[in-house]
Amino acid sequence: MSIQRTKEQERAQFAWERVKAVSQNQKEFKSLAQSAPADIQANGLAQTLAFWRAKWESHHQALYQAVSDWVMKEMGLPGQDLLEWIVNPNTGSDRYRQATAEAIAFLVWVKRFAEAEFK
Repeated sequence: MSIQRTKEQERAQFAWERVKAVSQNQKEFKSLAQSAPADIQANGLAQTLAFWRAKWESHHQALYQAVSDWVMKEMGLPGQDLLEWIVNPNTGSDRYRQATAEAIAFLVWVKRFAEAEFK
């Protein structure tokens, strides 16, 4: 018997693994994860990623890498950096919107798991 996983289950599992791997600055990670979806909606995916990358403290780095790894996997480009892909002139606006939607959907899980794990 084959068990086919839904996209939500895959997102949840990936998010769970990344949240469980956070060992430093858990409180800060939780706070950043809580605001991340709204930050992306207000400022855009590229601007939010650039901000996290500029800060590059452990909690920013962990969230940046989790989002980048997930979205790039979903875009069919595993192993590439999301921000570098976004600023590439060959990345079209449709793909950028798709990446933004995927990042927000993924971050919903990260946010919930961070809230549950880091009290």
